[in-house]
Amino acid sequence: MRVRGLMKGDKHEEPEPGPEPAAPPPSTDEEEPLLEFHHSYRELFQFFCNNTTIHGAIRLVCSQHNRMKTAFWAVLWLCTFGMMYWQFGLLFGDYFSYPVSLNINLNSEKLVFPAVTVCTLNPYRYTEMKKDLEELDRITEQTLFDLYKYNSSNTLVAHARGRRDLRESLPHPLQRLQVPAPPHASSRVRRSNSSLSDNNPQVNRKDWKIGFQLCNQNNSDCFYRTYSSGVDAVREWYRFHYINILSRRQDTPLLEEEALGKFIFACRFNQVSCNEANYSHFHHPMYGNCYTFNDKNTSNLWMSFMPGVNNGLSLTLRTEQNDFIPLLSTVTGARVMVHGQDEPAFMDDGGFNLRPGVETSISMSKEAVDRLGGDYGDCTKNGSDVPVENLYGTKYTQQVCIHSCFQVNMIRECGCAYIFYPQPRGVEFCDYRKHNSWGYCYYKLQDAFSSDRLGCFTKCRKPCNMTTYKLSAGYSRWPSVTSQDWVFQMLSLQNNYTVKNKRDGVAKLNIFFKELNYKTNSESPSVTMVTLLSNLGSQWSLWFGSSVLSVVEMAELIFDLLAITFLMLLRRFQSQYWSPGRGGRGAQEVASTPPSSLPSRFCPHPASPPASLADPATSLALSAPPPAYATLGPRLAPSGSMEASSSAHTPGEP
Repeated sequence: MRVRGLMKGDKHEEPEPGPEPAAPPPSTDEEEPLLEFHHSYRELFQFFCNNTTIHGAIRLVCSQHNRMKTAFWAVLWLCTFGMMYWQFGLLFGDYFSYPVSLNINLNSEKLVFPAVTVCTLNPYRYTEMKKDLEELDRITEQTLFDLYKYNSSNTLVAHARGRRDLRESLPHPLQRLQVPAPPHASSRVRRSNSSLSDNNPQVNRKDWKIGFQLCNQNNSDCFYRTYSSGVDAVREWYRFHYINILSRRQDTPLLEEEALGKFIFACRFNQVSCNEANYSHFHHPMYGNCYTFNDKNTSNLWMSFMPGVNNGLSLTLRTEQNDFIPLLSTVTGARVMVHGQDEPAFMDDGGFNLRPGVETSISMSKEAVDRLGGDYGDCTKNGSDVPVENLYGTKYTQQVCIHSCFQVNMIRECGCAYIFYPQPRGVEFCDYRKHNSWGYCYYKLQDAFSSDRLGCFTKCRKPCNMTTYKLSAGYSRWPSVTSQDWVFQMLSLQNNYTVKNKRDGVAKLNIFFKELNYKTNSESPSVTMVTLLSNLGSQWSLWFGSSVLSVVEMAELIFDLLAITFLMLLRRFQSQYWSPGRGGRGAQEVASTPPSSLPSRFCPHPASPPASLADPATSLALSAPPPAYATLGPRLAPSGSMEASSSAHTPGEP
C-alpha cells in the first residue's frame, strides 16, 4: 500500500468511514517472574562457580578449555570436600559420645561437721540373752568338743550319749566333711589314715573341712556351707542360729537411761560438753547399742570454724567385755563410722574398729562430687528413676539401694525378711521354725547377689551429687604410764569404772577436720553446641576458606538442583499428557483451553509467546486433528496489501 503526501492546493479529503482498525497485538514481553530457574544443570553449575564465595570453585569454569586443569581442579575440589565432611563426621561422633571434663575446685569456708556413729560391738548383754541362748550354747560347746576336743566345762565328758541327743535337737548341725584327695596322693592318704583313729581325727588335718548342710523345702536339693577355718565355721554357724533366735524375740530390749553413761564416759565438741540433744540411739543386731552424734534429728548441727584436734569431737569410751556374748563377740573395742547427716550408718560397709588402751585420732578432709546425669553419665539425681524401693526412708545412696534390692529379692524368693535389713510392713523375719528352708534360700541368694545375677549393682546407680570424707588415722597409747593412775582414779570415781585390767577397758577417740579447704569435683560437657559449631566453622574455613553464607549458597544450589529436576519431570509429564495420540476428546480439550491458562509460567524460559487472536468473533471451534499453532500468523490479502488476520483458516474454504 502506497501513501502519497498532500501537495500545495490540494484539498484535504476526509477519510471515508470504514471498518475500525484492528487492536494492536499485545506485548510479547513477559513480566519478570518471582522465581526463575536455569535451563539446565550445566547453566546452573556455571552460574554457581562464577558467583560463589567458596574458594576453588571458579577454577572449574575458568579452566574449562583445558581438560587436564578442569579434571585436576575437579578431583582436588571433591577430595577437599570429602576430607571436610570426614572431619565433620568425627566432630559429630565426638559430640554424640557425650564426653565430660573434670573440674577441680578448691573451696575454703566453715564446714558442717559430719555425723559420727559409735557402737559397742556387743548386740546384747549376755545376762539378758542367756535364757534364749542357753540351748544354743550347750550345743555349740558339745560341737566344739566333738570336733576339736575343746572342753569348756567338766560335764561334757561324762554324758556321751546325752551329747548326741543334744546335737540332734538343733537343725543344721555342724559337721566334719571329708575332702576328696587328689589321685596322685591316694597312696599317701591311705598310709596317713592307717595311723589315725576314726573317732578322734587330728585337728591339723588338711583333707577335711567344717560346715553344715542346708536343704530346700522338700529336701530334694541340698548343699554344704563349708569353711576351711574352724573358727570361721563355728562363728558363722552360731550366727545363723542366733539370727533365728532374734527373730522370735518380740520385745527388743530398750535403752536404759544410764546406758549412754555406761558406754561413753566423756563427750566434747569444740571444747563444749555434749548433751542428750546431740545424739540419737538405734540398735544393731550384731554391733549392739549405737549412738549417732550430730545427725539430722539434731536441733543445731555442729559447725567447724577451725581445723585441729581441739576443734572436733572427742569421746572417751568403755570397751571392757565382761558381759559380752562369748561365741558371737570375738572383737574387743568399739565400732565407729563417719557419714552424712541424712545417710544411714552401714557399720559393716564403712565402719572401723577402735583398739582398747589407745587414743585414735581421725583427721578428715571433705570432698564433694557433682556428676552430670542424663546422656553424660549413669547417675541418678534423687533415686526416683531407680527401679528399687527405698526401704530405709532416707536420702538415696548406692548402699541404701543395694541393701533394699537384696531385701526385696529375699522377700520374693524366700518369703521372709532378713533381720539385718529393714522389715517391710506385713512381712516376718526369717526363722527356720516358720520357714524351714530360708537358710538354703538365703545362701543361694547371697551367691547370686555377689555375682550380680540379681542385677542389684546394675540397677543401683551412683548418685549425681554426693559428699565423702577421706579419713586418716593416728594412734598413741592412752593413758600414758605416768598418767594412768590418776586417769583411772577419776574414771572410777565419776563413772563407777572398776576393771581389773584397766587399760583394756577404755579407749579414746578424736575426730576433727584436718583443714577447712575442701575439694569439689564437678563434671561439665567437653563438647557443647557452641564448641561443635566453632569446630565445624574451623574445618569449613580450613578446607574452603568460606563462612556461614557459603553454607547458604550450598543450600541454595541443592534447592535449585531439586527444583530443576522437578520441572524437568513435570515437563515430561506434560508432554505425555498433551500428546496428539490421546484422541479427539483430548484434542478438543487442548484446543478449547486458553493459552493464558497453560502452565507456561512454570517453565523457566518459554520458546515463544502465544499469539492472540485479532477478532475473537471470527474464531471457530476446532476439530481433530489439532491445529498447528505456528500457522496462526498474519496472511496476505488478495489485493496484495498486508492486513492482520486473527481468524483461523477453516478447512474447505476457497
